[in-house]
Amino acid sequence: MRLERVTALTKGEQLVSYPVTFEADYVERRSRLTVFFRLILAIPLVIWAALYAIAAELAVVIAWFAIVITGRYTRGLYDFVAGFTRFDTRVFAYHYLLCDPYPSFGGSDDPAYPVRMRFEPLERYSRLKTLFRIILVIPIVIVRYVMGLLLEIGAFAAWFVIVITGKLPRGLFDVMVLANSYTARSDAYVFLLTETYPPFQDEQTRAAEISAPPPSPPPPPAPPPPASEYPSVS
Repeated sequence: MRLERVTALTKGEQLVSYPVTFEADYVERRSRLTVFFRLILAIPLVIWAALYAIAAELAVVIAWFAIVITGRYTRGLYDFVAGFTRFDTRVFAYHYLLCDPYPSFGGSDDPAYPVRMRFEPLERYSRLKTLFRIILVIPIVIVRYVMGLLLEIGAFAAWFVIVITGKLPRGLFDVMVLANSYTARSDAYVFLLTETYPPFQDEQTRAAEISAPPPSPPPPPAPPPPASEYPSVS
């Protein structure tokens, strides 16, 4: 089984260029059976996500008032909304064939799951940006819709490829990671978890699109010098 972690490291530490990170592990071999029945298998997750979303939306409304009044995102509310965003992202990834393992029904961080999100909360939030978030979010919602279409097209193609070959091509995986990562980070912006517009790419998504070339083989050793035909005279 081929597995590659979509991330970028420097000097032994993970790069974090955006306060909401998205990571996905590439696995080439996939289960034909679970992919064939993925829409059915995802039904319990979708139902729970819809119920979970009701509570999360209520928490976002409360957080909006709290930030506009105090400039702070209560840590309990932040963790709850971040947990929902993390769970929703795992459901998206499973539903759209980015990964095979069935996700848990909770929102806690799971480093072992092949799709992960991490969040960096701020100490203080801008009251002004939060007050006008419903206007600021309009361009993001439009781009998110386009990315959603791209993700659906990629998942549709991946379904046929996996059912026939049992493999997910890396190029198709890269496109799906790009769309899914933007969708997840745009949700984080909508839910007030960050104040920064989500990027199309960062270290994680760029690492997903460009595979490192294999190392070149070492040069062959130099041939030994020819032996002298005549003995040396001392």
